[in-house]
Amino acid sequence: MRDPDAPRLPSSPGFWRSPLRGPWFTSVLGLVLLVGVTVLFVTGLVSYAAYNPDLSPVNDKTPDKGVLGFYLFDWPTDPHWLYRLNQGVHVTLGITLIPVLLAKLWSVVPRLFALPPARSLAHALERISLLLLVGGTLFQFVTGVLNVQLDYVFPGSFYPLHFYGAWVFFAAFVAHVLLRMPTALRTLRHPREEGNDLVSPRPAEPTASRRGALWFVGGGSLLLFATTVGQNFDGPLRRTALLAPHGGGDPGSGPNGFQINKTAAYAGIDAAETGEDAWRLTVTGRTGTVHLRRDELLRLPLYSAALPIACVEGWSTSDQWWRGVRLRDLAALVGYGADPPDVFVGSLQRSGAFREAALRANQVADPRSLLALYVNGEELSLDHGHPARIIVPAAPGVLNTKWVARMTFGDL
Repeated sequence: MRDPDAPRLPSSPGFWRSPLRGPWFTSVLGLVLLVGVTVLFVTGLVSYAAYNPDLSPVNDKTPDKGVLGFYLFDWPTDPHWLYRLNQGVHVTLGITLIPVLLAKLWSVVPRLFALPPARSLAHALERISLLLLVGGTLFQFVTGVLNVQLDYVFPGSFYPLHFYGAWVFFAAFVAHVLLRMPTALRTLRHPREEGNDLVSPRPAEPTASRRGALWFVGGGSLLLFATTVGQNFDGPLRRTALLAPHGGGDPGSGPNGFQINKTAAYAGIDAAETGEDAWRLTVTGRTGTVHLRRDELLRLPLYSAALPIACVEGWSTSDQWWRGVRLRDLAALVGYGADPPDVFVGSLQRSGAFREAALRANQVADPRSLLALYVNGEELSLDHGHPARIIVPAAPGVLNTKWVARMTFGDL
């Protein structure tokens, strides 16, 4: 039976009765999120920079970024696993922190209903930062998880939504940390329960200790970590990546038996247009345009490079052995020597995001950057980009364009 004297409004202090809520519990979760969210923000910015978004509009799905683009730099090609590591950490950590985030929001929910809304200017600023923080947190984590699951149910493009949402969220996060950090540190050093608005004046009987609750939250995070991290590895561990659409599953066997992001059927690629008689590579540069059949490409010097494929959704492959024509050698065919320029790459794919991509001069110049014709000793399969695809060290997977049809060298 419900206590007839129990408060009926969530704004009443006695409405929230869990004995687990308290400053120590909230402070521990807050410090975990302080470290984790900071790593997420930094790796998110690094991931965005990896697209070389200021190079060409085809790389940048975030218009009007203005001063928020201040951190951008020429994305390097060394180490070749840089993007694989960064994005693996970003996605795996983000999913792992979900139980911590939910527990933290649960622990402070009484403050969302506290009255009056503002007791002072400092309190008003704290409440505003808290509302922005809660809203921004939920928005970033939800859109991030939906992107990993390839469920694009949100309006507009993921890239600008996640980019601008990250800045709003992190600004509120920094403001909240500055306002609450001194209190959190004092609480951890000298735990006190008296007079804290998170402690219920009429707590219910406990069914677990606060330390037990933290172990429960940690167990949830460990479970999500175990079902996500395998997307970054090959072999049996990849089968544990139950939460990664392209990270898990069985991609088949043989030289082309590794993960595929976008299949030929999805991209609308007709096998007839990739055949020997139909397909031509158009290369344009300073001295004009050349058209190359695949057999003509095969008569050029071929080179090999061991490089992974790493995707923004967090999954990646181990190094695959690619063989093809160096990008800088293709640039030399149209008038560029030892100092090749940027390149614009177009695909046979006629619609959809990232059917075109731009690569910086340093990426073109790297001897491991190839127009790949083979992988692991066999011709590329259609799903892996036959008859030719780009492979560049440390580049996001979507910039390694498949079914390449044209390349234009020059300043973009």
